Amino acid sequence: MWIADSFDRRLTYLRVSVTDRCNLRCTYCVPAENRPLLPRSEILSFEEIRDLVGVAVGLGMTKIRLTGGEPLTRRDIATLVRMLAAIDGIGDLAMTTNGILLAELAGPLRAAGLHRLNVSLDSVAPDRYRQLTRGGDVAQVLRGLAAARGAGFARIKLNCVVRKSPLEEDAQGVARFGSEQGFEVRFIREMNTREGRFSRVIGGDGGDCRRCDRLRVSSVGLVYPCLFSNQAFSLRTLGIEPALRAAAAAKPESGHRSENEFYALGG
Repeated sequence: MWIADSFDRRLTYLRVSVTDRCNLRCTYCVPAENRPLLPRSEILSFEEIRDLVGVAVGLGMTKIRLTGGEPLTRRDIATLVRMLAAIDGIGDLAMTTNGILLAELAGPLRAAGLHRLNVSLDSVAPDRYRQLTRGGDVAQVLRGLAAARGAGFARIKLNCVVRKSPLEEDAQGVARFGSEQGFEVRFIREMNTREGRFSRVIGGDGGDCRRCDRLRVSSVGLVYPCLFSNQAFSLRTLGIEPALRAAAAAKPESGHRSENEFYALGG
Protein backbone atom coordinates (compact mmCIF):
# COMPACT_ATOMS: atom_id res chain seq x y z
CA MET A 1 0.00 0.00 0.00
CA TRP A 2 1.29 3.45 -0.79
CA ILE A 3 -0.03 6.96 -1.21
CA ALA A 4 0.25 9.34 -4.14
CA ASP A 5 -0.92 12.87 -4.76
CA SER A 6 -3.37 14.01 -7.41
CA PHE A 7 -0.52 14.42 -9.90
CA ASP A 8 0.44 10.76 -9.56
CA ARG A 9 3.60 11.46 -7.60
CA ARG A 10 4.21 8.61 -5.18
CA LEU A 11 5.01 9.96 -1.71
CA THR A 12 7.88 8.14 -0.01
CA TYR A 13 9.60 10.84 2.07
CA LEU A 14 8.44 12.22 5.43
CA ARG A 15 10.21 15.11 7.15
CA VAL A 16 9.36 15.42 10.84
CA SER A 17 10.21 18.51 12.89
CA VAL A 18 10.92 17.43 16.46
CA THR A 19 11.26 20.93 17.94
CA ASP A 20 10.86 24.60 17.08
CA ARG A 21 13.92 25.51 19.16
CA CYS A 22 17.38 26.20 17.80
CA ASN A 23 20.75 27.11 19.30
CA LEU A 24 21.65 29.36 16.34
CA ARG A 25 19.90 32.36 14.81
CA CYS A 26 20.87 32.12 11.14
CA THR A 27 20.08 35.31 9.27
CA TYR A 28 18.09 33.61 6.50
CA CYS A 29 16.08 31.39 8.84
CA VAL A 30 15.29 33.11 12.14
CA PRO A 31 14.06 36.70 12.51
CA ALA A 32 16.36 39.10 14.31
CA GLU A 33 13.75 39.93 16.92
CA ASN A 34 12.85 37.47 19.64
CA ARG A 35 10.18 35.03 18.54
CA PRO A 36 7.72 33.22 20.81
CA LEU A 37 8.51 29.57 21.41
CA LEU A 38 5.80 26.95 21.47
CA PRO A 39 4.87 25.53 24.88
CA ARG A 40 6.67 22.22 25.35
CA SER A 41 3.36 20.58 26.16
CA GLU A 42 2.24 21.19 22.55
CA ILE A 43 5.28 19.54 20.95
CA LEU A 44 4.79 16.01 19.63
CA SER A 45 5.91 13.38 22.11
CA PHE A 46 8.33 10.64 21.12
CA GLU A 47 5.45 8.18 21.23
CA GLU A 48 3.36 10.34 18.87
CA ILE A 49 6.29 10.60 16.45
CA ARG A 50 6.84 6.84 16.61
CA ASP A 51 3.18 6.18 15.88
CA LEU A 52 3.22 8.72 13.03
CA VAL A 53 6.26 7.12 11.41
CA GLY A 54 4.82 3.64 11.86
CA VAL A 55 1.67 4.60 9.95
CA ALA A 56 3.64 6.49 7.31
CA VAL A 57 5.88 3.47 6.67
CA GLY A 58 2.76 1.35 6.34
CA LEU A 59 1.68 3.73 3.58
CA GLY A 60 4.95 3.27 1.72
CA MET A 61 6.95 6.19 3.10
CA THR A 62 10.40 4.65 3.52
CA LYS A 63 12.58 7.76 3.90
CA ILE A 64 12.29 9.54 7.24
CA ARG A 65 14.20 12.71 8.13
CA LEU A 66 14.25 14.38 11.54
CA THR A 67 14.52 18.16 11.46
CA GLY A 68 13.80 21.16 13.66
CA GLY A 69 14.47 23.87 14.62
CA GLU A 70 17.61 22.08 15.65
CA PRO A 71 16.80 18.43 16.41
CA LEU A 72 19.82 17.92 18.67
CA THR A 73 18.38 20.42 21.16
CA ARG A 74 15.53 17.96 21.80
CA ARG A 75 16.31 16.17 25.05
CA ASP A 76 17.12 12.45 24.68
CA ILE A 77 16.94 12.64 20.90
CA ALA A 78 18.90 9.38 20.60
CA THR A 79 16.01 7.65 22.37
CA LEU A 80 13.64 8.79 19.63
CA VAL A 81 16.06 7.58 16.96
CA ARG A 82 16.20 4.18 18.65
CA MET A 83 12.40 4.01 18.71
CA LEU A 84 12.17 4.81 15.01
CA ALA A 85 15.03 2.50 14.01
CA ALA A 86 13.02 -0.39 15.45
CA ILE A 87 10.22 0.16 12.89
CA ASP A 88 10.42 -2.34 10.05
CA GLY A 89 10.35 -0.83 6.57
CA ILE A 90 12.41 2.34 7.02
CA GLY A 91 15.01 2.34 4.28
CA ASP A 92 16.61 5.66 5.16
CA LEU A 93 16.55 7.25 8.63
CA ALA A 94 18.32 10.60 8.46
CA MET A 95 18.68 13.88 10.29
CA THR A 96 19.48 17.48 9.36
CA THR A 97 21.45 19.32 12.04
CA ASN A 98 23.56 22.44 12.42
CA GLY A 99 26.22 20.28 14.06
CA ILE A 100 26.80 22.46 17.13
CA LEU A 101 26.00 19.58 19.52
CA LEU A 102 27.13 16.79 17.22
CA ALA A 103 30.50 16.13 18.85
CA GLU A 104 28.83 14.70 21.95
CA LEU A 105 25.84 13.12 20.23
CA ALA A 106 27.25 11.55 17.04
CA GLY A 107 28.17 8.30 18.80
CA PRO A 108 24.82 7.86 20.59
CA LEU A 109 22.90 8.68 17.39
CA ARG A 110 24.84 6.14 15.36
CA ALA A 111 24.46 3.51 18.08
CA ALA A 112 20.72 4.21 18.19
CA GLY A 113 20.37 3.43 14.48
CA LEU A 114 20.54 6.72 12.60
CA HIS A 115 21.67 6.08 9.01
CA ARG A 116 22.71 9.47 7.66
CA LEU A 117 23.45 13.08 8.54
CA ASN A 118 23.11 16.36 6.67
CA VAL A 119 25.03 19.12 8.43
CA SER A 120 24.35 22.80 7.72
CA LEU A 121 27.58 24.71 7.02
CA ASP A 122 27.42 28.07 5.28
CA SER A 123 31.03 29.12 5.83
CA VAL A 124 34.22 27.63 7.25
CA ALA A 125 35.62 31.09 8.07
CA PRO A 126 35.07 31.65 11.82
CA ASP A 127 34.15 35.33 11.56
CA ARG A 128 31.76 34.81 8.67
CA TYR A 129 30.14 31.80 10.32
CA ARG A 130 29.65 33.85 13.50
CA GLN A 131 28.08 36.64 11.46
CA LEU A 132 25.76 34.38 9.44
CA THR A 133 24.57 32.45 12.51
CA ARG A 134 24.51 35.44 14.86
CA GLY A 135 27.07 34.07 17.26
CA GLY A 136 27.82 30.46 16.29
CA ASP A 137 31.26 28.83 16.61
CA VAL A 138 32.25 26.94 13.46
CA ALA A 139 34.89 25.01 15.42
CA GLN A 140 32.07 23.18 17.21
CA VAL A 141 30.63 22.10 13.86
CA LEU A 142 34.01 20.89 12.61
CA ARG A 143 34.49 18.85 15.78
CA GLY A 144 31.01 17.44 15.29
CA LEU A 145 31.79 16.40 11.72
CA ALA A 146 34.96 14.67 12.86
CA ALA A 147 33.02 12.89 15.61
CA ALA A 148 30.35 11.79 13.13
CA ARG A 149 32.96 10.29 10.85
CA GLY A 150 34.58 8.58 13.81
CA ALA A 151 31.21 7.20 14.90
CA GLY A 152 30.82 5.44 11.55
CA PHE A 153 28.57 7.75 9.54
CA ALA A 154 29.73 6.97 6.01
CA ARG A 155 27.65 9.43 3.98
CA ILE A 156 27.74 12.91 5.46
CA LYS A 157 26.36 15.77 3.39
CA LEU A 158 26.96 19.46 3.91
CA ASN A 159 24.10 21.88 3.27
CA CYS A 160 25.40 25.31 2.25
CA VAL A 161 22.98 28.20 1.76
CA VAL A 162 24.04 30.72 -0.87
CA ARG A 163 22.55 34.04 -1.86
CA LYS A 164 22.73 33.44 -5.59
CA SER A 165 25.56 31.13 -6.63
CA PRO A 166 27.99 28.44 -5.40
CA LEU A 167 30.73 30.71 -6.76
CA GLU A 168 30.37 33.00 -3.74
CA GLU A 169 33.41 33.13 -1.43
CA ASP A 170 31.81 31.37 1.52
CA ALA A 171 30.38 28.64 -0.69
CA GLN A 172 33.75 28.08 -2.37
CA GLY A 173 35.35 27.65 1.04
CA VAL A 174 32.76 25.04 1.99
CA ALA A 175 33.25 23.30 -1.37
CA ARG A 176 37.01 23.07 -0.82
CA PHE A 177 36.51 21.78 2.71
CA GLY A 178 34.01 19.17 1.50
CA SER A 179 36.38 18.01 -1.23
CA GLU A 180 39.31 17.74 1.17
CA GLN A 181 37.30 15.84 3.78
CA GLY A 182 35.24 13.68 1.44
CA PHE A 183 31.86 15.21 2.29
CA GLU A 184 29.18 15.75 -0.35
CA VAL A 185 28.13 19.40 -0.62
CA ARG A 186 24.67 20.63 -1.57
CA PHE A 187 24.08 24.30 -2.35
CA ILE A 188 20.71 25.78 -1.49
CA ARG A 189 19.78 29.23 -2.75
CA GLU A 190 18.05 31.48 -0.24
CA MET A 191 14.29 31.02 -0.34
CA ASN A 192 11.39 33.23 0.65
CA THR A 193 8.11 31.49 1.44
CA ARG A 194 6.07 34.70 1.46
CA GLU A 195 7.32 35.70 -1.98
CA GLY A 196 7.20 32.16 -3.32
CA ARG A 197 10.89 32.29 -4.18
CA PHE A 198 12.70 28.97 -4.39
CA SER A 199 14.88 27.00 -6.79
CA ARG A 200 16.31 23.54 -7.21
CA VAL A 201 18.98 22.41 -4.80
CA ILE A 202 22.36 22.19 -6.53
CA GLY A 203 23.64 18.69 -5.85
CA GLY A 204 20.33 17.42 -4.45
CA ASP A 205 16.68 16.73 -5.25
CA GLY A 206 14.98 19.50 -3.30
CA GLY A 207 13.07 22.19 -5.15
CA ASP A 208 12.22 19.99 -8.14
CA CYS A 209 8.43 20.11 -7.90
CA ARG A 210 7.91 17.61 -10.73
CA ARG A 211 9.63 14.91 -8.67
CA CYS A 212 8.59 15.97 -5.17
CA ASP A 213 7.80 12.93 -3.04
CA ARG A 214 7.60 14.46 0.44
CA LEU A 215 5.24 15.55 3.16
CA ARG A 216 6.27 17.65 6.16
CA VAL A 217 5.10 17.45 9.75
CA SER A 218 5.55 20.34 12.16
CA SER A 219 6.60 19.88 15.77
CA VAL A 220 2.97 20.32 16.86
CA GLY A 221 1.66 17.64 14.52
CA LEU A 222 0.44 19.58 11.49
CA VAL A 223 1.00 17.80 8.17
CA TYR A 224 1.91 20.17 5.33
CA PRO A 225 1.70 19.06 1.70
CA CYS A 226 4.41 21.58 0.75
CA LEU A 227 6.70 24.11 2.42
CA PHE A 228 5.12 26.68 0.09
CA SER A 229 1.54 25.89 1.09
CA ASN A 230 -0.55 27.23 3.96
CA GLN A 231 -2.73 24.15 4.10
CA ALA A 232 -2.10 21.86 7.05
CA PHE A 233 -3.87 18.87 8.57
CA SER A 234 -3.70 18.01 12.25
CA LEU A 235 -2.61 14.51 13.27
CA ARG A 236 -4.22 15.00 16.64
CA THR A 237 -7.56 16.18 15.29
CA LEU A 238 -7.97 13.98 12.21
CA GLY A 239 -5.88 10.97 13.17
CA ILE A 240 -2.57 10.01 11.61
CA GLU A 241 -3.60 8.22 8.43
CA PRO A 242 -6.45 10.61 7.55
CA ALA A 243 -4.14 13.60 8.04
CA LEU A 244 -1.42 12.07 5.84
CA ARG A 245 -3.95 11.21 3.13
CA ALA A 246 -5.53 14.66 3.29
CA ALA A 247 -2.13 16.32 2.91
CA ALA A 248 -1.29 14.05 -0.02
CA ALA A 249 -4.56 14.95 -1.73
CA ALA A 250 -3.88 18.67 -1.17
CA LYS A 251 -0.32 18.61 -2.49
CA PRO A 252 0.01 21.30 -5.18
CA GLU A 253 1.62 20.71 -8.53
CA SER A 254 4.17 23.36 -7.61
CA GLY A 255 4.95 25.53 -4.60
CA HIS A 256 3.36 28.97 -4.44
CA ARG A 257 3.49 31.19 -1.35
CA SER A 258 3.00 30.54 2.34
CA GLU A 259 3.36 31.96 5.83
CA ASN A 260 5.54 29.04 6.90
CA GLU A 261 8.84 29.70 8.63
CA PHE A 262 11.93 27.61 7.87
CA TYR A 263 12.77 27.18 11.54
CA ALA A 264 9.36 25.58 12.14
CA LEU A 265 9.43 23.07 9.29
CA GLY A 266 13.08 22.25 8.83
CA GLY A 267 13.61 24.24 5.63
